[in-house]
Amino acid sequence: MTTWLALLRGINVGGRNRIRMSDLAACFEEAGYTDVRTYIQSGNVIFRARGERPALTETIERMLADAFDYDATVELRDLAAMRSVVEQAPPGFGSEPDVYRYDVLFLLPPLAADEVLEALTPKAGVDIAWPGPGVVYHSRLIARASQSGLTRIVAHPCYRRMTVRNWNTTSRLLALMDVAD
Repeated sequence: MTTWLALLRGINVGGRNRIRMSDLAACFEEAGYTDVRTYIQSGNVIFRARGERPALTETIERMLADAFDYDATVELRDLAAMRSVVEQAPPGFGSEPDVYRYDVLFLLPPLAADEVLEALTPKAGVDIAWPGPGVVYHSRLIARASQSGLTRIVAHPCYRRMTVRNWNTTSRLLALMDVAD
């Protein structure tokens, strides 16, 4: 059995695709996944299952689409992949939360970091972005967040192939996965 993290894209955002976490957990449990646990309202599900990432992703997306009547998009990461995301963060990433907002853009295959970095168009003095293992790390100056290039990526086609979590959530999800394993 492998400990997995399902990152659901586009739920509970702006009043769209409202899914209660208790309903989400129940859906996973009814499908036979074990040790199911959700974290905050943005669609993070930790669970244990047998199987390979591509097949599990397809099965879970179909399950969620049927259960909640929405076009489900899910990014799956196992414990090793999440550990890699946290351990390979740029030096100092997340260390000044009063000055910068730190986000991790989880990329759904086949989207690559270089495509996202090209689309981001970081603003000098506001944004910094780095490639990572299946992610892009992004920080933006809180005082000038409205000028950030990250807000413009929503209009880019690559945005539909990513899901974003802040650094605190990303770190906490790894800690929860470590406990579950």
